Amino acid sequence: MAENQLPEAFESQMQALLGPAEFALFKEGLERPTQTSIRVNRMKPADISFSKRPIPWAKDGYFLEERPSFTGDPNFHAGAYYVQEASSMFISHVLESQQIPKGVYLDLAAAPGGKSTLLSSYLGEEGLLVANEVIAARAQILKENLIKWGLGNTVVTNNDPEHFGPLEGFFDLVLVDAPCSGEGMFRKDPQARAEWSPDHVNLCSARQKRIVDKAGELVKGGGYLLYSTCTFNEKENEEILRFLTEEFSFEPVRIPLDPSWGIVETEVNTEEGTFYGYRFFPHKVAGEGFFITVLRRPEGAYTQEAPTTKEFKHHSLKRLGEKESEVLEQEVGGDGSGKFYLLQEAYFRINGSYARAVEKLAQVLSVRYFGVELGKKQGKVWIPSHEWALSTLPKIGFPQQELYAEEALDFLRKKEQSFSNLPLGWVLLTYQNLPLGWIKNLGKRVNNYYPKEWRIRN
Repeated sequence: MAENQLPEAFESQMQALLGPAEFALFKEGLERPTQTSIRVNRMKPADISFSKRPIPWAKDGYFLEERPSFTGDPNFHAGAYYVQEASSMFISHVLESQQIPKGVYLDLAAAPGGKSTLLSSYLGEEGLLVANEVIAARAQILKENLIKWGLGNTVVTNNDPEHFGPLEGFFDLVLVDAPCSGEGMFRKDPQARAEWSPDHVNLCSARQKRIVDKAGELVKGGGYLLYSTCTFNEKENEEILRFLTEEFSFEPVRIPLDPSWGIVETEVNTEEGTFYGYRFFPHKVAGEGFFITVLRRPEGAYTQEAPTTKEFKHHSLKRLGEKESEVLEQEVGGDGSGKFYLLQEAYFRINGSYARAVEKLAQVLSVRYFGVELGKKQGKVWIPSHEWALSTLPKIGFPQQELYAEEALDFLRKKEQSFSNLPLGWVLLTYQNLPLGWIKNLGKRVNNYYPKEWRIRN
């Protein structure tokens, strides 16, 4: 098969789905250039100078007129925006249009973090997001992207869906962005065409059923399940929706659409009523291929709350007492809502409203990161972490040095730098008033504390 040729079985599948005339338009759409898009971080306002236009279904989302060098933009490294495919930002419209209640959310297959950062922004200080990834290396990438986003309302876990069994009925929202055959990436990634086969579709469908068979029970009464793929076929979309309604009690949720958006609504008739799916085709929208369905758990379904416990016993995580937490909250300049923990001499802060939920999760799951890691202390002196630098928490007591663009890039490359009139000790470097990381001025030299594994290499 030629590199850009579509598999014959895929063509037959799509002709059956669309009909011959529309399939011809679909095929033309696959050959159009892809459009780069970003979603901005409202908690980190920046002067983003790219030529852009709003994505109509995505709060804070923008199409770019051309793809810039993100690596060469300090704002990208500061977490001012996330490069995310436009169709998947439809989740923003789902959340906003339904005014889905904030609480404890789960992104079950979260890496690299686009949808997790979107959920994190929606929750703000009113919720907690569990961002899970089963593959350890991808969980590390997920962690880094959420640290850059900086809101401190997430728990990063590295678990198989099977491990979530004790958390039945615990989540207000569960997002399953399922591993799929990748048909929606055919325009963006020609290699995806070569890897596609009917057998792979069947394999993905079986894997998706295993995942949603666990995910369905994790939604509490009145909570929501969002299931999405980046594929077109019914085996991985409507059939999974039908499977969910057969295995669990769910109610349909219909999302309002503007006809000008070009999004196609599909219907699945079940014994429980008519359920809805939403498809993004490359000949109808500027984004890539995408499918999503939204379901709501009946109010009477099983609900589990995090227990109230005076003691918290964990093999490596220590909860700090109220008085110590109050002192630390004053030191870091928090708003009084913080709860603090110690892990291997490092201090972590989480919103106290969700401390019980974090403790419950830590007893069940493999937690890779949570809240904001502040750093360590030597007596009353902080040794601040890079995570604290990139968070939206205050950094009171630390001097700051604003950088020009080239100075910022030199810092991100970990090049040797010198500054005039710099105070001794820890200094927070900023670009457009957004924190980039720490240096320590020792007088005769300046040490750069930007993480070695994050540095720009070009």
